[in-house]
Amino acid sequence: MRNSVKRDMTESRVCGVVISYHPPASMAERLPEILAQVDGLVVVDNGSTAHEVAPLRAASVRLGFCLIENTENFGVAEALNQAARWAGSRCFEWVMFLDQDSRITNGFVDQMLASWKAHPERGRIAAVHPRYLDPVTGSEPFVRRASDGGPVVSMTSGSLMPTWIFDKIGWFASEYFIDCVDFEYCFRIRAAGYLIADSKEAVLLHASGQAKEATNFLGFTFFPTHHDATRRYYMSRNRIALYRTYFHVFPRWVLQSMYDGFRETVKCFVSEHDRMTKFRSFLLGTWDGLTKKMGKRDLRSEFN
Repeated sequence: MRNSVKRDMTESRVCGVVISYHPPASMAERLPEILAQVDGLVVVDNGSTAHEVAPLRAASVRLGFCLIENTENFGVAEALNQAARWAGSRCFEWVMFLDQDSRITNGFVDQMLASWKAHPERGRIAAVHPRYLDPVTGSEPFVRRASDGGPVVSMTSGSLMPTWIFDKIGWFASEYFIDCVDFEYCFRIRAAGYLIADSKEAVLLHASGQAKEATNFLGFTFFPTHHDATRRYYMSRNRIALYRTYFHVFPRWVLQSMYDGFRETVKCFVSEHDRMTKFRSFLLGTWDGLTKKMGKRDLRSEFN
């Protein structure tokens, strides 16, 4: 076990983490941008084809980072855990998680660490999150804030976490597989009495879903995310699991999350393609969430 989180940490060795799943060839070309700002890098690939992984293999040899190749898709949560264990075993003090399509901006890591150092209760900070800028729409997501000033919850991509937090509250919830993994961990951080902070200087370029153009409905303008039916299943199922677990701890925050989830689901059903299939996946996910059926789900027979 590591020392108490109340210690005055001065170490700042950061391990970058990228999770890939059927990555484009351009992903390998962006890795030097990350390596230039971190002290180490681990890429975890979740069961991509040999052709898709080949550029990452070549880059790992050329650039000197660790590539973990999973033979199948173990899910986002377990891939995050694999990377965090790798970083912790090599005595990194911090891990910075990134999606394969997220891009950090100049000075990102230094700005994140500076925000942590400037925080009056930095010994209790279990996660630092950046500003998120959608490169497609140019928009920033609305951030709900707790009484301490930090975001209530935030996405994992772009987050900077001290490795001691995994000893204190455990790993990411692998039974969630994908979706709500980040929100569940944020709720768990806060339930354990730790804080989540953000950096207003650090900017992460991150597109939400596959938004291409604005949609107008009843006078409202919004950008639908166009997640596929499989994602809709996990989103609906894991939201139910999240609400069931944390409603008694954070009822107001959960109700706000329920409202946000409802709005996002409505956007899907009024503006996206293949709505009936997505509606079926939404119903199936809701049922599995209510009946506590978690883990990876083979949905091919359900949607074919």
